[in-house]
Amino acid sequence: MSDRYCVFGNPVGHSRSPAIHAAFAAQCRQDLMYEAILAPRDGFVDAVRRFVAGGGRGASVTVPFKEEACLVAKRLTDRAKIAGAVNTLVFEGSAVLGDNTDGYGLLRDLTHNLSCQVTGKRVLLLGAGGAARGVIAPLLDTQPAALVVANRTAARAHDLAQRVSRADSLGACGYPQLAGQSFDLVINATSASLGGKLPPLPEGVFAAGSLAYDMMYGQGRTPFLVFAGRQGAARLVDGLGMLVEQAAEAFRIWRGMRPDTTPVMAMLRAAEPAPSATQ
Repeated sequence: MSDRYCVFGNPVGHSRSPAIHAAFAAQCRQDLMYEAILAPRDGFVDAVRRFVAGGGRGASVTVPFKEEACLVAKRLTDRAKIAGAVNTLVFEGSAVLGDNTDGYGLLRDLTHNLSCQVTGKRVLLLGAGGAARGVIAPLLDTQPAALVVANRTAARAHDLAQRVSRADSLGACGYPQLAGQSFDLVINATSASLGGKLPPLPEGVFAAGSLAYDMMYGQGRTPFLVFAGRQGAARLVDGLGMLVEQAAEAFRIWRGMRPDTTPVMAMLRAAEPAPSATQ
């Protein structure tokens, strides 16, 4: 039988992960099956247990379960410990390893695919949930001129900043406090785009020549990216590249080999519908 892998999420119907890992498996000649599993919001742990009992070897974890996945893992990698969030699970008998490949995926997409260097830039990270937790430490490691975490509930932004605080360049605030500030790179790590909503950003946060990056993908031109374009952001990017790059890192953890992401991203982009006039 093929080795079983999956992605847990809610919602999860939009996930491209099954197609991505099928392409990786074909490229690397690996015999595996990867599926999407819709886990109840109050039943994630039970869903994982059923999958493991059915022979599951590993799993990806997406919203809203990344923080809860830490409780499933009996052992965490250093990057998962720092994040306090897990997006990759490895099942080896009764042992469960939790890792987080989000930060790797984001930086690989920014620096390799988009030729966007973060070092010395002013960076704004929107959100303080599992997605933001996974990328904040790797972003700090690039030594930006400033990194500000903003969240609807300012206390959560401060809590996240304190969790990884190790640089004077790190700040935290609510959205209203962003007024009068501008940034070279603005990353939307909230789930607002899934509901077709926009984080309550003040005008002026996008500096001239800035890059707006929405971690969501498959939503067309999201409200965040539409707003960024109207505010003068020079580049508008969704999270498909991050998705593929973090998946490649997870594949390496599971199978011991790293696939080539370039043809897989080209395949996914070619399958996307053409943008409409309203996007």
